[in-house]
Amino acid sequence: MKKSLCVAVGALLSAGMLLSGCSKKEATADKPLELIIAHNQTSLENPYSYAAAKFKEVAESVSGGKIHVTVHNGTLGENENELIEKLDMNALQLCVASPGFMTAIGVPEVDLFSLPYLFDSFDHWEKCLDGEFGKALKDVVLKKTSNKYRIVGYWSSSVRDYYGKKPIKSAKDLAGMTIRTQTSPVQVAFWKATGAIPTNVAWGELYQALQQGVVDSAENDYTNFMLKEHHKTPNGHYVCETHHDYTTRLFLMNGDFYDKLTDEQKGWVDQACVAATKEDRDVTYRMFDESKKKVIADGAEVTNVEDMDIASFKALATPIQDDFAKKNNLTSYIDMVRNAK
Repeated sequence: MKKSLCVAVGALLSAGMLLSGCSKKEATADKPLELIIAHNQTSLENPYSYAAAKFKEVAESVSGGKIHVTVHNGTLGENENELIEKLDMNALQLCVASPGFMTAIGVPEVDLFSLPYLFDSFDHWEKCLDGEFGKALKDVVLKKTSNKYRIVGYWSSSVRDYYGKKPIKSAKDLAGMTIRTQTSPVQVAFWKATGAIPTNVAWGELYQALQQGVVDSAENDYTNFMLKEHHKTPNGHYVCETHHDYTTRLFLMNGDFYDKLTDEQKGWVDQACVAATKEDRDVTYRMFDESKKKVIADGAEVTNVEDMDIASFKALATPIQDDFAKKNNLTSYIDMVRNAK
């Protein structure tokens, strides 16, 4: 009797354990894929913020809730290097970054994106990035980083211009001026060629540097420096449309993480990446005009590109492009861009 009772209890316990196991498996299967996307801009009016929100909207919608996305608009750090470190540690799954950081890890090809006057217009930029040139660079990055960084979209933060304590019209007008610029070697070489003194200042500290005269000038796009109110400082008052850099920003995902997704999950992520990339560009182009009007309304003095001696700047940029291409065996890539004009 006791033996039978023990057997019966054991059977019930085993059944309970099996049921418990099934429930746990079902709960795991029902748990959504958690994705964290981050960029370094704190303003919700920034194109990156709109694009990140679009990624979340589309990913969660097309997956029927099987993907959950957390968006960090500058809240994980305004320094892009911090975001890349977090991407490496899988503390986030997608981020936006300037290409320059890859030169330090053995991918000099990405400095192509930093070459001044490589692109002539947004149309030219899109044609190249969405075509043969962009695909070739995606493959290079994936291969040279051993699948660490997968480019899932080419974003832009508009076209960059000079702003400083005095107006300029030609390259020679920059002689002796300090200018906060990107740390890319080709960018530094370009500004040195004008006679300016390139200076490294963290983005979050630039307003104060312009306000206190630590730097004479800087360069960035209307939307980004407008949102940070750099044009309201004494050393950001004059905006001169050099249009020297139609910027490329990399929308990145860890390749190994992507490869571990199911085909269905990859499809959802791919759709969201396409939608986010389109949103970034649409907002970027719209905000160029809106931001310029705001900067002028705030009292900044603007010299339009038509009134600039752009030829003097391009004369300095072209040899830098050629030299970079020759040293890095990238002449064919430069040719792709030039032939697309």
